[in-house]
Amino acid sequence: MIHVQNLTKYYGDRKAIDGISFHIQEGEIVGFLGPNGAGKTTTIRILTCYMPAHSGSAKIAGFDVFTQSMDVRRIIGYLPENVPLYTAMRVREYLNFRGKLHGLDHNARAAAIKRVTELAWLGDFIDRPIHQLSKGMKQRVGLADALLHDPKVLILDEPTVGLDPTQIRETRNLIKKLGERHTILLSSHILPEVEATCHRTIIVAGGKIVASGSPEELKERIRGGSRIITEIAGPSSDISTALKSVNGVKKVEVQSVNGWNRLLIETNRERDPREDIVRIASQKNWSLREIRFEHGSLEEFFVEITARQLAGARADDAKEVTL
Repeated sequence: MIHVQNLTKYYGDRKAIDGISFHIQEGEIVGFLGPNGAGKTTTIRILTCYMPAHSGSAKIAGFDVFTQSMDVRRIIGYLPENVPLYTAMRVREYLNFRGKLHGLDHNARAAAIKRVTELAWLGDFIDRPIHQLSKGMKQRVGLADALLHDPKVLILDEPTVGLDPTQIRETRNLIKKLGERHTILLSSHILPEVEATCHRTIIVAGGKIVASGSPEELKERIRGGSRIITEIAGPSSDISTALKSVNGVKKVEVQSVNGWNRLLIETNRERDPREDIVRIASQKNWSLREIRFEHGSLEEFFVEITARQLAGARADDAKEVTL
């Protein structure tokens, strides 16, 4: 549905995006993550036909964003982070105006406004002037606008900005529901939001894609596997030696916590050694009061991978200065 190939954009001498390539299949919900200045907004503005790239290509549903921009605009719904609204209008009036721009006739506009009003929970505010609405409510008007013409593709930039916790949860559920009918590219700084809603994640840093995969795949990559946390009472050196011999255990770290040995056990992906650990503790008469898997969080992976990219960029800059 979305095909991006070697997309590059400069601002003066600065390369904002550097040969980005990715593909999003129909019906996917894909998170687009990156620190400030990573190139997310630039990429989104190119995909939504707000600006051209210097090189590369981008197509949405087979239409070229550079040469067929009107066709692209007809099939995408775009929610920017800062929604540009005509605040003197009432909500219904604004949505009716936007429906006319999309070429919807009177009956189609009425049906569309009813549909998006329900989806974006605007029923109590439909006849209120937009300037009287809170930032979160204005965000919901922007979402209703993006959905008005029932687009094939939704591009959402920070869709939960300004919403309260209840509204954030409702919006996440709505995005999942919309994924049944639409292909969605979701840009967000809120990592739990991406974990909760997206099938796949693309992380950009320094204008390049530094990682991609499902949230679970990315979390596993933070340590190359999973980690077991367990607490066992007994001689720490004996416990460490015994557990290091277990098949599937790669590394054991021991911490002393109130007379107990708290063990951080790094494992490989092929085998779950918890049953063997429990069996050894029983055979040695060591008391065991906790054993559980701990997976790396997407936040940990995000921080680590973007820090590596930044360190690499600094090293390259230093090398250029030296040369």
